[in-house]
Amino acid sequence: MSGKVLLDTNAIIYALNGKVVLPYAQYLVSIITEIELFSYSKLSQNDKQNIENLLSHFEILNICKKTKEMTIEIRKEYAIKLPDSIICATAMVNGATLISNDKQLSKIIGLDVVSLEAFCGVL
Repeated sequence: MSGKVLLDTNAIIYALNGKVVLPYAQYLVSIITEIELFSYSKLSQNDKQNIENLLSHFEILNICKKTKEMTIEIRKEYAIKLPDSIICATAMVNGATLISNDKQLSKIIGLDVVSLEAFCGVL
């Protein structure tokens, strides 16, 4: 596992709900995850504040040309949904380990992906 850790949306939701405690690390988040978190239709003002507080500790990564190109290749090769493809490409381009409970992502060659349970040492 590399020193950088990119959190998938599901990992952040678990942390926000208090189901896991994230260990100390250099955390990155894709702009896609930020969009997914804030676009939930039943988000309360308190939920929004909690998300903002948590995300303030992470570096939010936008989509650059290399990420766009890698996303295209992942989509072609693995037929994964666009948001997941962008998140995977973001991790790969930035040399980060992806923390995700999405088991289908482990089939992507070249992607360093670790389950949230294994990363946090739970379950």
